[in-house]
Order: sequence, then C-alpha cells, then structure tokens
Amino acid sequence: MSNERTIASPRAAEAGSLARQKSSYRPEVQGLRALAVLMVVTYHVWLGRVSGGVDIFLLISAFLMTLSFARKVESGKPLKLVSHWLHLLKRLLPAVVVVILGVLAGTRVILPESRWPDVLDQAWASLLYRQNWLLADTAVDYYAQDHSGASPLQHFWSLSIQGQVFLLWPLVFAGAALLHRLLRRWPTVQDRLGYPALLAAAFGAIFVASLLYSIQQTATNQAYAYFDTRTRLWEFALGSLLALALPHLKPGRALRVVLGWTGLAAMLSCGLLLTVDRSFPGFIALWPTLAAAAIIVAGQSGSRFGVDRFLTWKPLVALGDNSYALYLWHWPLLVLGLAATGISSPNLVQGLAIVAASVVLAVLTTRFVEKPLRDWHWPKLRTWRTAVVIVACGVLLAGPVSVWQSKLLADEAAAASQPRELTPGAAALAPENAGKPTPDAKIIPAPVAMKNEWADIDGLCTDGNVPSDPLLAGCLQNSPPETVTKRIVVLGDSHAQQYMAALGPIARSRGWEVVALLKGNCRFGGESPDRDAGCNAFNKASAAYVQEHRPDAVFTVASLTHIGAPFETEVPGYLEGIKPFTDAGIDVVGVRDNPRFGQNMPECVQKHGPGAPQCNVPLQESLAGSSPLDAYRGKVPGLHLMDLSDFICAGGTCPAVVGNVYVYKDDNHLTKTYVQSMIPMFEQRLLAATGWK
Repeated sequence: MSNERTIASPRAAEAGSLARQKSSYRPEVQGLRALAVLMVVTYHVWLGRVSGGVDIFLLISAFLMTLSFARKVESGKPLKLVSHWLHLLKRLLPAVVVVILGVLAGTRVILPESRWPDVLDQAWASLLYRQNWLLADTAVDYYAQDHSGASPLQHFWSLSIQGQVFLLWPLVFAGAALLHRLLRRWPTVQDRLGYPALLAAAFGAIFVASLLYSIQQTATNQAYAYFDTRTRLWEFALGSLLALALPHLKPGRALRVVLGWTGLAAMLSCGLLLTVDRSFPGFIALWPTLAAAAIIVAGQSGSRFGVDRFLTWKPLVALGDNSYALYLWHWPLLVLGLAATGISSPNLVQGLAIVAASVVLAVLTTRFVEKPLRDWHWPKLRTWRTAVVIVACGVLLAGPVSVWQSKLLADEAAAASQPRELTPGAAALAPENAGKPTPDAKIIPAPVAMKNEWADIDGLCTDGNVPSDPLLAGCLQNSPPETVTKRIVVLGDSHAQQYMAALGPIARSRGWEVVALLKGNCRFGGESPDRDAGCNAFNKASAAYVQEHRPDAVFTVASLTHIGAPFETEVPGYLEGIKPFTDAGIDVVGVRDNPRFGQNMPECVQKHGPGAPQCNVPLQESLAGSSPLDAYRGKVPGLHLMDLSDFICAGGTCPAVVGNVYVYKDDNHLTKTYVQSMIPMFEQRLLAATGWK
C-alpha cells in the first residue's frame, strides 16, 4: 500500500538503535516463556490459583514485537501493517481453531446440555478475540477452586487481550514513525526526538494511564478489571519500554547474575507469596512483570553461574517453542477431565496425566499445524492468499458452531411450543393430580433457554420509588398500574427475587405496585454477625426505605436453607428485622425457602435422567423436618407465613424435574418457568395467609 511506504524510518544511526542488534533470537527469552507457561499450568492444575505467568506472557509479547518493529522502522523498511496483521493471524489462528474444535467435541461428549450454549458463545468470542469482554460482562470467577464447572474456553481471555493489542501496537509504531518524518521540517527537534524517544514517550504515557486506571478499577470492581484490556495495557507498555531501554542497559557480569536469579526467584514465588487472585491486575502485577524484566535485562551473562545457563537449557527452550499450544490445551483438558471424572481437583497423578497430555497435544499442534502453515510458501506470495487461509480457518470453526447453535434454537422452539398440558410443572403436585402420571414430553425450559430463567422485573425504580440512599441504587419495580390498590416491597436476595415470577403477574392482575430491594447472598433480617458488613448495611438501608415509604406489605424469605446439615434454619435476626414494620402497621409476608444442593440439578438430569436417584434428593436432606417458620408463629402480630414446599418437594423427595419442568436452574435457584407454574397455588396461599381480598 502506498501509505505504508511513506511511514519509513529515520536514520538507523541514532543512539541506542535497535537495528544494530545482531539477532532477534534470544534463547533465554524462550526459556523464560517456557517457565511462564509452566507456572500457569502448575498453578491451575494443582494449586487452583493464579500465578502471574500470564502477565509475563503479555510483557514478553510486547517486548518481542517492539524489537521487531523498531528494527524494521530504523532500517528503513516499510511497515506494511495489513500484511503484518494478516501474517500474525495466519500464525496464531490455526492452532486456535484446532483447539476450539477439540473443545467442542469434548463438550458434546462430556458436558451437560445446559452448558453447551455458553461454550458455543465463547467459541465465537475466542475466534473473534473478544473473550475477555464476554467474561468481564458476565463477571466470571476465574479463581474458583473447583474448575470442573468452569468453561473449557475461559482461558482465551488473555489471548483475546493479546490479539487486541497486536492490532493496536503497530498503529503506535506507525504513528510515531509518521510523526518523526514530519519533524524533518525542524531538524534540531528531530535530532533530539529520535524514533525510540517518540516510542518511549507514547508507551510511557500508556503505561502511566493504564496502571493508574488498573489500580483504581482493581480496587472498585476487580472481577471486571481482571479481564479489561485497558487495565492490562501497562503490562504491554512495560515490555515495550524494556525493549527500547535495553540497548542503553549494560550491567556488568556480576550484576547480570544477581538480576537474573533475583528475578527468577521473585517470578516463581509470586503466586505463593501474594494474593494474586484477588489483587490483580493492579500494582501488585508489577511483581511478576518486573521480575521478568530483570531476567531479560540480565540477558546472556557470560557467566557459568548466570540464570541464562538454566534458561537456555535445550529442553526448556524446546518447551518455550511449544508454549503457545501448551497454554491453549492445558485448560480445556483440565476442565473436561474434571467434568468427566466428577472430581473437583486433581491429585498428583491425575494432574501429571493432564500435564503430560497437554504437552503431547501441544507438540503435535506445533509440529503438524503451526509450523507447516507458518512455513507454507504459497500464502507468502500475495496478501490476498494469506487472507484466504485466515478465512478458511474461520469457516472451519464457524460452520460447526453455527449448525450446532441452530440445532439448539430449534430444540428450544420445539420444547416451548408443546401444549401446556404436557408441561404442567407444579400443577402435577396439586392434590387433584395426586397419583396421575405426567405424560411424556420434552423437559422445559430447553438448555439454551436456561440463562433466561431469572425472574423478570420490569425495570429500575421511578418517580417517588427512587431511593435516596445510594446503597439502594439497584431498586427495581414492576410497571405501576393505573390504579394502585396495594403497595408491596420485596426485601432480600436472589431467593426473594425468584418469587417475583409469581408475585409479579399476580400484582399486575390485582393492581398492586411491587418494588424490589435485592442484594445477592443477603437474606433480609436484623443486624447480625452472621452477615458481612455490606449485607448488614444494605438491610439497614432497606429497612429505612420501608419506614419512609410505608407500603402496605413487605415480602421476604423467612427461612434459610443449607447444602449440608442442618439443612434449614431460621434467618438470623429475622424477627428483629421485621418487627419495626409490623409495629408500624405494615404486613409482612414470610415464605419458606427452597432447598439447596451440592450439585447442579439440571445438569444431573442431563447426565443421568430425571428419574435417577441422585437427581431426586431425599426430603430429610433438603429441608428441616419441622419448618423453622413454626418458631415464628404468634410472636409478631402482622407476620403472615407461607409454605410452598409441598409444591417443590413431594413423596419424600425433592426432585429436579416436576411435571416436565426443571424445578431448578442451578443448585439452589428455582426456574422462572417453574415458579410461573406455581402462580395459582402461590396466589391462593398468599391470600389465605394474609386475608387480603
């Protein structure tokens, strides 16, 4: 392209010129790359922690890219950005496609149907290098100790960030080169501001801005910040600044030895000494990145005691050559292996088997996929040929993903279109249906629709319902009816929210206005040491809202279920929390909680079938023999208690499927579809408990 040729470079004779370095190959960096991937794999497989190895990868990638581009510019070669990007994609994409296809095959065989839609969505995101944003938007816990429930494509977040930076960084190189050419009009200024100096200024600004942003975001929203490209740019900028500074750094042999071993010790100990999992990528990430930088500065020490003697060890360098494929394979094998065996974490032998399989697949992928395509001469002759190879790789993956997603959508439509009498849900447990067999039908909701099974609430609070306390900024309400006959405030957590699937439609039909003040994992009650400070503060603010707005009634969940014994207890401080409301003449409705389980219930059905014993948990292992609500009766006038457990558990068991409807969307939340099937019973019991007309 003509504009690419105009971005040529200044004189190669500038001080500190990277063009004068003899070779771009640095075996100690390959060894460093190998150690970084070993850190990632080891920490994932056995420790269930984040090591800092990915941060080192990011730094190394920018370091090598900066060396390459700076040499090209300083030697007067055109940048050819489009050709560069296409060549890069041709080198990176084939292995990505092979691994994702392998993951899809493993997903189809091993993972339950409810997890297929998410894996397919992440396949697209991984192919298009936007996986990090998808995970950020869904606030994935990348540090969860049990990896068996994680996505086998979750680790593509770092490759997505790299891909985005690989697109951005060449623009910085080109922009700096163009600016340097424009400065020819002022020779004195150009002499003072050489190309490396302009790059250093650009990357220095990126480093400072991104690091400050990273520190702020990590402190306020760490789960999102971990996957945010903007919070990671400083790590790339540090690698680029290191490449620019390297010609000026000439430590003596003794200092190189000290720098190398100190950097290696700091790098390997990072994940053990620091709380990496909850503090990255803020300033704490300077630990592994500066450690890697020290190793790179140490370089080839010329001493038999230098760390480079270890880093240039042939097996380690060979592993570095396969590090990209090893990173791609290790996480899917770990996740799929754990899901297949039903264990939460591997022991030493199991972990070694996963690592060995990952290395074998990495070597095969590098040898038979990466290298042949990298060395293939035909695409190198024309830019369009490279583009054809890239498109072919994309189609090879996009085809199966599109077909599979279409099949899932068709299955969802078929399940949703069934006559309602085939999917009665909770109505199958009504006394008039006792003993009647449920006809055969597809279980609803279909797995692809399971992510939409949270109860709907129309939107944020408006007008007079808007809270003054910022803690309640997430206040929700149903669309207010033209004539309001009753005002209800729902307090609590997601278990209160799930009943909005019944309360909402009832409210619309009766002219009730419903406001919901909800906080995850924060059951409503009086202040208690059993809750964290944030939950106590939220409950206090919610109580103040109720006292200020004086609704007709407050809806709560009045018991608390647990995975293990005791399976159900009273809510801490429940009566103390609601008494100020009833003293003010406000009715309080307390509904009994639903069971919690140690497994994902729809996945159990998809693995073993709805009739499997493990998917039909005994009642005595799900709820208390005597309802905790009985302990509340008669103690607080104005408290109205509801127990719907007979429409959730029946015949001595708490099943995963009732009336061809999934009862639960996970291990403890009722599906919206099932709660909607309870609407007639819910309304009848609510009116009976409260005496409302």
